[in-house]
Amino acid sequence: MDTIVNGGIVNGWLRDAIACPSPNFNQRPIEAEISLLVIHNISLPPGEFGGGYVPLFFRNQLDTNAHPYFASVAKLRVSAHLFIARDGQVTQFVSFENRAWHAGISSFEGVSNCNDFSIGIELEGADDILYTDNQYLSLKKVTRQLLVTYPTLTPARITGHEQIAPGRKTDPGPAFDWPRYLQSLVNE
Repeated sequence: MDTIVNGGIVNGWLRDAIACPSPNFNQRPIEAEISLLVIHNISLPPGEFGGGYVPLFFRNQLDTNAHPYFASVAKLRVSAHLFIARDGQVTQFVSFENRAWHAGISSFEGVSNCNDFSIGIELEGADDILYTDNQYLSLKKVTRQLLVTYPTLTPARITGHEQIAPGRKTDPGPAFDWPRYLQSLVNE
C-alpha cells in the first residue's frame, strides 16, 4: 500500500519520525490487513531511561560490555515499528507495511500471531513508572494518524502487550493511563 495522508505516512514510514531501520522484520502475509495496535514498554537497562540503548537493541548493535544486563538480551532479534522516548521523540524502525517482531507468541480475539496484523509501539518506560505528558501527546498524534491511514485499525483494536500475551508479558503495565490515552483519541 502506498499511502500518503496529510503528508503523515508515506510508504509505511511516518514522516515526523526519526528513521532508524532495523533488520528485524519480514513481510506480512499477503492476506494480512493492519488491524491491531499493540502498546508496549521498554527500558534498557530495566528502569533506566535516556541511554540510547533501545535503538541499538532493535538494530542488533547492543554492546554487552555497556551493562551486565545487556548480555542476557543482546542475542534477541526483536523490533517494534515505533519507539517513543520520554521526551516524546518518535523513532521508527520498521515500515508499517512490514511485520515487526514485537508481539511474540500472542493472540487477539482468537487470532494468533499478532505480528502478522499489528503495529507495535514501544514507550520508553516500565510497568510501574508513570509515562510522561510528552509521550502521551506523541502517542495520541501517531495513533490518530494510524487510525486515518489504516481503516481496519479502530480504537477497539488497540491493546497492550499484556492483553495479547497474558502470563508472559506485563507491559505497558499499571502505570499506563489507558483512559487518558483512549479519551485523547476522541477529544481535541
